[in-house]
Amino acid sequence: MSKSPKDASQMTPEARYDYFIEQAKEHKTLWTLQDNDGCVMLTTEEEDCIPMWPSEETAKLWAVDDWKDCTPLSIPVAEWLERWVPGMQDDDLFVAVFPVQEDLGVVLEPYEVEQRLTPKQRH
Repeated sequence: MSKSPKDASQMTPEARYDYFIEQAKEHKTLWTLQDNDGCVMLTTEEEDCIPMWPSEETAKLWAVDDWKDCTPLSIPVAEWLERWVPGMQDDDLFVAVFPVQEDLGVVLEPYEVEQRLTPKQRH
């Protein structure tokens, strides 16, 4: 039984993170928002984050008010792992996983998300 984007947005940050990973593995895509200047950024007290969502619909739930000019941007997981993770690590950027209006979600280093997305190598 799959959850609707609205239901998913009601979950705890940890549950949203699990849902995000499941969806990313299933659809091989991550979503962020972009405006005319490029990818949107969120800032917590300590970190600059790029928000990531599990679907276009969940990204659109964020694109209101100050963000209404933003459009969802799909990123293939392979490209994200290859280009975004190293780039974000170099720039000290974090991932805000599936933020919703009241709650920024789990904030992680890109490699931590990468570890969840990449099947463990069997030795």
